Amino acid sequence: MEFLFEILFQFISEILLQLIINVCCELGLRGLARVHRWLPSPPIAAAWITLSGVAAGGISLLILPHSAIHEPALRLVNLAVTPVLAGGMMMILGRFRAKRGQELVRLDRFGYAFLFAFMMALTRYNWAV
Repeated sequence: MEFLFEILFQFISEILLQLIINVCCELGLRGLARVHRWLPSPPIAAAWITLSGVAAGGISLLILPHSAIHEPALRLVNLAVTPVLAGGMMMILGRFRAKRGQELVRLDRFGYAFLFAFMMALTRYNWAV
C-alpha cells in the first residue's frame, strides 16, 4: 500500500510541475497577446510552442534536476500520461476563460498545450536524473 502512495505522489508531483509551468507560459502568452496583436499561423505557433516546451523543460531541470519518478518504466508511462492530462487541464481552463468572455491564446487549446507539455516532459525524461 505504501508503494502505491509513493507512485501516486510521484505522478501527482510531475503533473503539478507540468501544470504550473503550462499556466505560467499561458499567462505570459496572454500578456504578449495584449501588447502585440500579432497572431502567428498554426505551423509557426506550433514551432514556437515546441521550442518553448523544450526551453521550459531545460529551465525546470535547472531548478529540479531530479525526476520525482525514479523507476524507468514509470517514467515512460509519465511521458505518455502527463502531457495528455496537462493538455486536458489547459483545455478546461481555456473553456472557462471563453465562457467568461476572455480572449484565448494557443495554449488554451488541447493540441498546443499537449505539444508544449510533451516537449517539456520529453526534455525532462531524457536529462533528469
